[in-house]
Amino acid sequence: MILKNNLSEPNPDSHRPLPVAIQFSRFRGKDGVEEIQWMIRPTEYAHFDIQLKWVREAYEQAVQSMGLEMDSAVWRRFLCSDLINQEAALRGQSFSDPDVPNQNCAISWVRQVPAPPSKVTLWASHLRIPGEKLSKSYNNRTLSLKRKDLTHHWSTGITSPESVDSHAQTQGIFKKYGDFLKSEQMTLADHVVRTWFFVQNVDNNYAGMVDARNEVFEAEGLSADTHYIASTGIEGGYTDAPTNTLLDAYAIGGLKPEQIRYLHALKHLSPTHVYGVAFERATAIDYRDRTQIFISGTASIDDQGVTLHRGDIHRQLERTLENIEALLLEADATLDDMQVFIVYLRDPADEVVVRPEIARRFPELPFEIVTAPVCRPGWLIEIEGLAVIENDAQELPPF
Repeated sequence: MILKNNLSEPNPDSHRPLPVAIQFSRFRGKDGVEEIQWMIRPTEYAHFDIQLKWVREAYEQAVQSMGLEMDSAVWRRFLCSDLINQEAALRGQSFSDPDVPNQNCAISWVRQVPAPPSKVTLWASHLRIPGEKLSKSYNNRTLSLKRKDLTHHWSTGITSPESVDSHAQTQGIFKKYGDFLKSEQMTLADHVVRTWFFVQNVDNNYAGMVDARNEVFEAEGLSADTHYIASTGIEGGYTDAPTNTLLDAYAIGGLKPEQIRYLHALKHLSPTHVYGVAFERATAIDYRDRTQIFISGTASIDDQGVTLHRGDIHRQLERTLENIEALLLEADATLDDMQVFIVYLRDPADEVVVRPEIARRFPELPFEIVTAPVCRPGWLIEIEGLAVIENDAQELPPF
């Protein structure tokens, strides 16, 4: 069951609503477990600390109004306009500080400028399990959630700024993440289902990240003949200038091979290795009562790997959505099954035409638009997202 809505939260301390827009989607499977995606953004200009306060208050009120507790959160990403200057404010609130004692949620920060007037937009994921308290632990910026035979791990903010360039930093990042995976008896090939690589000055530093990732994948047995990992590789900065590459990742301990399907839509999109990169276009993870579909960063490309509609944001948006729809179709899903979109634009001026079109086509879908140039300069727009559909496979583990 999918529910989506938009709302504006009242402010208990005043007679006017908080100047915050809230969008959410909900999926509840036959087992009763509910997934909630939130997108929360300020709608009036203010200093960053004020906007962050508005976001927190609206978020807490919205969670409470849905009959949830804040402890139901598993993951929050803060999309920030100027992270180097905003770190102190983020650390000033427990809901946005990844290093606060007793943190019980994965906290992700990235400098990707939200559309004005927002300086900070929150994307949050919550779970509700009837009659059960979430079995969570948090260590070294990884939130681990134990669910029967599976353990879900959300890792955020993995960097290696001590290295000089994006190639060496990416190698260092994989070394750190690989050590974590090994400590949990997991491997990159068998258990990691989604990654986000944020690259500062992507036009210059993306190639180094790609080369390092290709080298690591080859060593780990990931190839065009086996599989890769659903991923987004996009412009994004961190809290310090030396960090050229930043990784967030999601892995599932105990994941069975028969739960994983890789989606290609080869009549619409070429394999990524054709142009020298290594990621899956989309990955479907099957559970007993649902299938989650992770849509990688997707752009206006054809089945030969050629950029389509150069310089035309309208037609690139149309082709991007067509490509996403083709990927979803391989998993028997449609665009109506999307739970959330993140839209990346090279030119922030294009937001004025992209936002109305997405809002028109998906009036109740949580989404945000950020300024984040795509890895290929000719791509004006890239979209990623998550879809969830019903499944009936009693032999598979529950979500």
